[in-house]
Amino acid sequence: MTETKTTKKLSFLDRYLTLWIFIAMAVGVGLGYFIPSIVSFWNTFNSGTTNIPIAIGLILMMYPPLAKVKYEELGDVFKDWKVLGLSLLQNWIIGPILMFFLAILFLQDMPHYMVGLILIGLARCIAMVIVWNDLAKGDPEYAAGLVAFNSIFQVLFYSVYAWIFITKLPPLLGLKGSVVEISIGQIAESVFIYLGIPFIAGMITRFSLIKLKGKDWYQTRFIPKISPITLVALLFTIIVMFSLKGEIIVKIPFDVVRIAIPLLIYFVLMFIISFFLSKKIGADYSKTTTLSFTAASNNFELAIAVAVAVFGINSGEAFAAVIGPLVEVPVLIGLVNVALKLKTRYFDK
Repeated sequence: MTETKTTKKLSFLDRYLTLWIFIAMAVGVGLGYFIPSIVSFWNTFNSGTTNIPIAIGLILMMYPPLAKVKYEELGDVFKDWKVLGLSLLQNWIIGPILMFFLAILFLQDMPHYMVGLILIGLARCIAMVIVWNDLAKGDPEYAAGLVAFNSIFQVLFYSVYAWIFITKLPPLLGLKGSVVEISIGQIAESVFIYLGIPFIAGMITRFSLIKLKGKDWYQTRFIPKISPITLVALLFTIIVMFSLKGEIIVKIPFDVVRIAIPLLIYFVLMFIISFFLSKKIGADYSKTTTLSFTAASNNFELAIAVAVAVFGINSGEAFAAVIGPLVEVPVLIGLVNVALKLKTRYFDK
């Protein structure tokens, strides 16, 4: 009986998640605009380029979904080379190239914003995709496996990609290039903070509690209890992010729109392309959804950190990077609903 009530409660929260997110966005913008001093307050918690409240929010947000992952089955993910190959194509070829050309198409007259957008496209998702995948009933083991896969690639190749896409390619198209210096150590630090900590916590929780209390107790009692943490942490993170840029968002709304349009096109196109490519190779709904959200999401934490570290906190590049999650969060929530409808149309037969 308790399990049924909990399920209904969580379903209610999930059903109106878009509403909660828009309310959190409005609260954040309102705080940033009407109480500008809140920016200084949040910035007192900065450590280098990491904002501690946002980092805590993101870690707590990802902990419940990562605690659900059946780590003992994770090895099976890497046996399917077709899925891994498709994920590699989506994330490290199609995604960066698509964002690069959208940035040039829409923002070539605003080069600082253009570079910020390119940085977002190069930063493949290692964090919030876990949440979107969970809400859309994707495969949690595949999500964890692909996220780990992307993390390794990110540490190894992000700095190389940034150098190619921001320094070398723009001049070939008659545009000004920028010198981007980002070390592998900085990328590894971002990956560890936003993925490693909740990953380790989720793994330790699963193995230790299953050993102590059993798998049935873990799945039916513990997981439902911690699941709402994701929503609370997500809303808190949104409020903090929006309040940090609330005043600027209100003052230059047309710049926000200019940045938001290519981002919107990117998220939707990446999701649809990836969904039907995944379906075409014979993946079931859960794997198709996981591949689609992994491809359509971006690691905005890394993009913001790089933009701030290289160009400065008040740069156009940093502003564009911050607009990334402000567009991504509501759009990806919308795509969760799209995924569930596509499931009914193409898989529930």
